[in-house]
Amino acid sequence: QVQLAESGGGSVQAGGSLRLSCAASGYSYSPVRMGWFRQDPGKEREGVAAIYDGGLGNRLYYIDSVKGRFTISKDNAGNTLYLQMNSLKPEDTAMYYCAAGGEQYGSSNWWLVRTYNSWGQGTQVTVSS
Repeated sequence: QVQLAESGGGSVQAGGSLRLSCAASGYSYSPVRMGWFRQDPGKEREGVAAIYDGGLGNRLYYIDSVKGRFTISKDNAGNTLYLQMNSLKPEDTAMYYCAAGGEQYGSSNWWLVRTYNSWGQGTQVTVSS
């Protein structure tokens, strides 16, 4: 099973930027389906962005609230997943989690927690107004 470790969280003011990283290890092949999720206390975990390589290049997916501000990417080796977050807003405050797995779903249902089987421990992002 893939092990995932996030880093890069922190506290910023509204309008600022952060870059989250997720290092993947313990796999026999590079995960082809990975995503970023976030969760506030007392709320459900929410899919933020995902990347899927079905053999024709990476396809990227975002929730509407982060389109144009966040960018998901992977390094060429497929070992590290990134989330570049610009123009941060207070409502982006949450614990951010990296996820991998669910290749059988392809690009479908990328936002669903239950379609991923590997999770990191999370990294906190706090945006102040």
